[in-house]
Amino acid sequence: MEARKRSKRLAALAVAVFGVVLALGLAGCGGQSGSASASGSSASASTSAAASGDKTITVAASPTPHAQILTDAVAPLLEKEGYKLVVKEFNDYVLPNTATEEGEVDANYFQHIPYLDSFNKENGTHLASVAAVHYEPFGLYAGKTASLSALADGATVAVPNDTTNEARALLLLEQEGLIKLKANAGITATVADIAENPKNLKIRELEAATIPNVLADVDIAAINSNYALGAGLSVKKNALAVEDPNGTAAQTYKNIVVVRDGNQTAGKIQALVKAIGNPSVAEYINKTFDGAVLPVE
Repeated sequence: MEARKRSKRLAALAVAVFGVVLALGLAGCGGQSGSASASGSSASASTSAAASGDKTITVAASPTPHAQILTDAVAPLLEKEGYKLVVKEFNDYVLPNTATEEGEVDANYFQHIPYLDSFNKENGTHLASVAAVHYEPFGLYAGKTASLSALADGATVAVPNDTTNEARALLLLEQEGLIKLKANAGITATVADIAENPKNLKIRELEAATIPNVLADVDIAAINSNYALGAGLSVKKNALAVEDPNGTAAQTYKNIVVVRDGNQTAGKIQALVKAIGNPSVAEYINKTFDGAVLPVE
C-alpha cells in the first residue's frame, strides 16, 4: 500500500514538472514568435519605406509660403520626373529640423541660414543647406508722413525690437540714406550702432507684430512682409522702400531647403534642388505673393 502511494505521488510530481516545463517552453516560444513577428513587420516596413523613398520625397515645411510653393509649383515638376512630393506642414521651428536629422523626412523648408547655424550649434545636429529659394523683404511704410523725402527733422520711425528684425530695419534705413551705421554693424546692428542721423530721427522700438497697429501714430515704420500682408498692406503698392535683393539682409535671410549632412548628393535630393531651381518656380512666387515673397536671384 505504501509503495502504491509512493508510486502515485511520483507520477503526480512527474505530471506537475512536465506541466511547468511545457508552460515555460510555450512562453519561450511565444516570446520568440512575438519578437520575430515584430522584427519581421519592422523589416517589412523599412523595406517598403526604402522602396517608396526612391521616388517619394518628403519635405517638412511651414504652411505659408513654404508648403504652398512646394505643393503648387514644385510638386508638378517632380511628378514629370517620376517623383512624388509629400509635404508635411509644421507650425513649429524645432520639429522640422529634428525630423530631418532623424530621417523622418528627406528635407525641410522653413528657415534661413543664421537660424540653421544656431540650431546646429545648440542641438548638435548635422543639417546642411542645399538650395536657397526665397526671401521675405522688409519694407518702409508711410504713417503720418507720405514719403521718405518729406520726413521732417525729428520724425518718428517705428522698428521691431528683436535683434534680427531691428538690424534689418536699420539696414533698410541706411540703404535709403536716412541714417549711417557704424562700420561692420551688419546683421547685429542696434540703435546704439547709429553713427550718423542727419534728420535726428526718433527710433521707436516695438514688438514687430504690433507695428502695423501704430502706423498712424508714427511718421514711417519698418514692417516685416508677413505682418504687412496681415494689415492689408501691399509690398508692391504701399511700401516706400524695400530691401535690396542683393543687400546684406536679403542675402543673409534667404529661406533655404535643408537636408541631413551627407544626403546632399542623393538622387531625390538632387531632383528636388533641380525642380526648385526651375524658372517656373520663381515666376510662381512673383505672381502669387504680391512682392511679400521674392525669389532668390
